[in-house]
Amino acid sequence: MTGSHTFRPDRIVPRRIYVDVICDLFHYGHARFFEQARSFGTELVVGVCSDEVALSYKRKPILSLEERIESIRACRFVDEILIDPPAPVTIDFLAMNSIDLVVHGDDMSEESLTYWYGAAISTNKFATVSYTPGISTSEIIERVLRQDREPSCD
Repeated sequence: MTGSHTFRPDRIVPRRIYVDVICDLFHYGHARFFEQARSFGTELVVGVCSDEVALSYKRKPILSLEERIESIRACRFVDEILIDPPAPVTIDFLAMNSIDLVVHGDDMSEESLTYWYGAAISTNKFATVSYTPGISTSEIIERVLRQDREPSCD
């Protein structure tokens, strides 16, 4: 759990909200994250990170970039998709895309948040939302592996 990054609506009235994701094996946790982020504004812009970015801090995605994009495109909370955005987020990127607020789940350490989102944090354009417990791509992969190890019912 990280420190609080509370959005202060008296300072900025957001319209375009930005999140960046790997979004491998799209699940309801991803949809809830998008819904929470979108509630801060009128448009949700989703940056879909490349396999190379994913590999820099976790495993290679199972789904291709194109498959992940199509899964995200089908989500009703998403208004726009940006492919392979800069990671870490930069002030130039936020300005170029007219981003009013960057949102991330509260599942990252302060150190990691500062590394990836320091530009948004430093300009008071950052907020966190609750991470959906009990579901993640890693958990889905573990379920599949456990099921494969269990005796079949045949």
